[in-house]
Amino acid sequence: MLRFAAGRVLGGLRSAAGLKSSSQSMVGATMVVRHSHSNETAEEFDSRYEAYFNRPEIDGWEARKAMNDLLGMDLVPEPKIIVSALKACRRLNDYALAVRFLEGVKDKCGDKTNEIYPYLLQEIRPTLTELGISTPEEMGYDQPELALKSVYDMH
Repeated sequence: MLRFAAGRVLGGLRSAAGLKSSSQSMVGATMVVRHSHSNETAEEFDSRYEAYFNRPEIDGWEARKAMNDLLGMDLVPEPKIIVSALKACRRLNDYALAVRFLEGVKDKCGDKTNEIYPYLLQEIRPTLTELGISTPEEMGYDQPELALKSVYDMH
């Protein structure tokens, strides 16, 4: 009942202000977002994300949002995108974000981790050294710190 009343009040305010109803504006916005990059090549995709991370005015929220979007896609980011993301983390002075992004990239490698992840590390190693970023494996994050032996294995 409350939702219905609030919707009626909001609709009345929109019509008084001369705005479209929410369902009409949302459909148009969804269509634009959904089809805005449909004909994008791989090079255009890479350059778009690279340029996004290279913006000098990028803030922490925007960096996290772009990284989350990348890791949510069905792909492993190219090394040049990873390098620009790590440099953005350095400009933001957010070491933890850089390490978490590397963890996410490793997770995106899936079943081919032993093939893809060493290649990615090889390609981004100069940037990691330049920025002073350690990989999760170098910090021991790939091993459980406080894991106890199973009580059934203790003799």
